[in-house]
Amino acid sequence: MNTETTKNMESRLSFEEFRKEVLRDYQIICESREISLLGRREVLTGKAKFGIFGDGKELAQVAMSKYFMPGDFRSGYYRDQTFAFATGIATPEQFFSQLYADPDLANDPFSAGRQMNSHFATPNLGADGKWLNLTAQKNTAADLSPTAAQMPRSLGLAFASKVFREVESLHGLTNLSNKGNEICFTTIGDASTSEGHFWETMNAAGVLQVPLAVFVWDDGYGISVPRKYQTTKGSISTALEGFRKTENSNGFDIYNVKGWDYAGMCEVFEVAIRKIRDTHVPALFHVEELTQPQGHSTSGSHERYKSKERIAWEKEFDCNHKMRQWILENALSDELTLKDIEVKAKTFALEARKSAWDKYAAPIQQQVQEASALLQALVAEGNGAVDFVKNTLEELLNNREPLRRDVLKGISQVLLRFRKAESPALAALKTFFEATKAKEDINYNSLLHATGVNSVHNVPIVPAAYEGEPVLINGYEVINQYFDQLLGNNPLVFAFGEDVGKIGDVNQGFAGLQQKHGKHRVFDTGIRELTIMGQGIGMALRGLRPIAEIQYLDYLLYGLEPLSDDVASLHYRTAGVMHCPLIVRTRGHRLEGVWHSGSPMGMIVNSMRGFNVCVPRNLVQAAGMYSTLLAANEPAIVIEPLNGYRLKEQLPSNLDTFTVPMGVPDVIKSGTDLTIVSYGSTLRIAEEAAITLEEFGVSTEIIDVQTLLPFDIHHSIVESLKKTNRILFLDEDVPGGGSAFMFQQVMEVQQGYRWLDVAPRTLSGQAHRPAYGSDGDYFSKPNVEDVIRVVMEMMEE
Repeated sequence: MNTETTKNMESRLSFEEFRKEVLRDYQIICESREISLLGRREVLTGKAKFGIFGDGKELAQVAMSKYFMPGDFRSGYYRDQTFAFATGIATPEQFFSQLYADPDLANDPFSAGRQMNSHFATPNLGADGKWLNLTAQKNTAADLSPTAAQMPRSLGLAFASKVFREVESLHGLTNLSNKGNEICFTTIGDASTSEGHFWETMNAAGVLQVPLAVFVWDDGYGISVPRKYQTTKGSISTALEGFRKTENSNGFDIYNVKGWDYAGMCEVFEVAIRKIRDTHVPALFHVEELTQPQGHSTSGSHERYKSKERIAWEKEFDCNHKMRQWILENALSDELTLKDIEVKAKTFALEARKSAWDKYAAPIQQQVQEASALLQALVAEGNGAVDFVKNTLEELLNNREPLRRDVLKGISQVLLRFRKAESPALAALKTFFEATKAKEDINYNSLLHATGVNSVHNVPIVPAAYEGEPVLINGYEVINQYFDQLLGNNPLVFAFGEDVGKIGDVNQGFAGLQQKHGKHRVFDTGIRELTIMGQGIGMALRGLRPIAEIQYLDYLLYGLEPLSDDVASLHYRTAGVMHCPLIVRTRGHRLEGVWHSGSPMGMIVNSMRGFNVCVPRNLVQAAGMYSTLLAANEPAIVIEPLNGYRLKEQLPSNLDTFTVPMGVPDVIKSGTDLTIVSYGSTLRIAEEAAITLEEFGVSTEIIDVQTLLPFDIHHSIVESLKKTNRILFLDEDVPGGGSAFMFQQVMEVQQGYRWLDVAPRTLSGQAHRPAYGSDGDYFSKPNVEDVIRVVMEMMEE
């Protein structure tokens, strides 16, 4: 240890204050280590399903926590329990509650048992739709397990500080930011720096110059695979040297520290974090020589892949052990005091575990008691399969650690055997089963979307108004006028993406708006869809309203991972604790060739549940959808029709205020013989086909679903089917994609099969990507003649 560093730390504090702080930190790392040891034991004895812990990283996290201020955000991963304890984001009892998957949000305030342990979250938005005072609390974005998935949003969380600092009109929003003084603290395991997410984020941070502090926990392994197979030159800091900021350049600072060197880390972190906060120059902290005392997780043992020499080294350089040595060497305490801290840490961890277990188990035991009494009453009646009921009762009572599923599973089997019987005891058992099942459905199957005033379904619907002489302009001009008015009326809105700034996007939706509203409001990004999404996610988590653009829908795959794993699941996996009202703007459907004609709606609706998926048929409808989304606090993707920008549309007189309801289809042509259900650009093909079909005496009703998620919330499509008794689902996706989703919703969910006279049909694009050229489009995607042919076949059945 560096004696000079110790003296410097002492000089800033009185010796007694310094000594107390050191011993408090030692207490925290001891408690955290005991919690890790107990947590592993709880999994291996069957009380919990899986455990992954932060042992071996305690000291670095305590040192880092000293410089984490109210208003700052953490965006880390599942090794950060010590940091959470040190900052007060989590308590040990809450940690164990999450380990047990306690569905009570009062016990697990991060996920209500929906996430595994060490997945923390802090609330950001109130039930009243107002943003909380984020500058008064220490914040963390909700953890997620995919490796490096925390990186893209980290860029956005840091970028938001840049926006708050540089845009003066936001300086009054003191509940969201203190003029951009907030830092995003990001943690990542060394092996996960091999992911592209890490490299794209670090490059973007170096370009943008945002207050991002990235801590790399380096324990030498990625699960069982050693570092030499992970990283060029065996060192992430060495590999990143070309990114190091020098005079008159951008980039980021790089620091190397040892994870067992308490004083050294404190000295480096204090100076470096202050620089990040003041200058917005990002930094990477390579924290080396960390250890894994219990291996990667409860799924295996590190003795399987580490040599005896490595394990011996890890014991010698265990950060808690080295901290203990340093305290004694510097006469900051004595053996007796440290022993007392260690003993109390064990007791503290045991008490936290017991309290969490008791709170978790109590409602289950209550269910068991109620179910047992009802089963005993059924036995007393003496009717039917009494022996089976007795066996079920015995199994339930003998189960030392029952689960909620055990109660419902047992009763379900009993009810199955008494399905044709009736009795008072059986009626009571059915009532209990239904009530308990309904409660557990709320525990585990609720809150995919926001509720109350934050929900899109509570936005007042304002129809488009058309006054005076019709004004017909190009679609791109419609959306351009809308965005112009939006930027002028809502200072929280920011639009960005590839080519969005200077040229106003490739279809001119933002043409001239950067010049009018400024480079901070409408701006370009690099070609990096993943971190464009990350910028939007982080900004949305901090109270801004970003419109983040994917230039073409075909490119969504680059940015899909954070949208699917993080944003789509956020409200659900935090049980409504966190909101991320990100709007992704893109354009899709038929235009030209393999990479600019994408309509992968099946992929989107299946990977982005939790989003609103808007598929407007024109740019007027798109404008109304944006207004609806901006009046709520839910994430959404708006897929504008790529071949509609130069088609004429009538301009509403209330362009900036009218709204389009989510999940409410629009009947754009009434008919009596057959219902065509579609969306987006394909509707124009359906309308053209309908003209020819009328010549043959076939009257089609054409329905625009408007949004695929949510889908027809009032079941209006089945009402059309009751009238026509024939239905065709039409889109441009591959067979079994978006058309199959619509089919399932109407036939199964709405029970549309009851009203059919002929077999329902789907008409979609080919299974291959669309070919280049006009002929390629014609033969790859549904066309007017295809629609006419299929409809006539259905009419002639």
